[in-house]
Amino acid sequence: MIRLAELLLFLAPIGAYALWRVTVARGQAGPSPRALSAILLGLLVFGGGLAWFGVHERLPAGARYVPAALRDGRVVPGHAG
Repeated sequence: MIRLAELLLFLAPIGAYALWRVTVARGQAGPSPRALSAILLGLLVFGGGLAWFGVHERLPAGARYVPAALRDGRVVPGHAG
């Protein structure tokens, strides 16, 4: 899920620029209030999803994190130890 969030954050400016180009080509000064409301709602849902993920995927209090390591030519993922 984090990779998807990173990808969406990376593509957001490109999408904003494309939206601006389309609206200017149509002769409008900018996106309509409906489009801006949809963007705001999408950002709120996105932020809420990230907050939920951060709360539910964190390590328990007092848990020690063991970072990823290379053992016998294989990557052992990080985990709580």
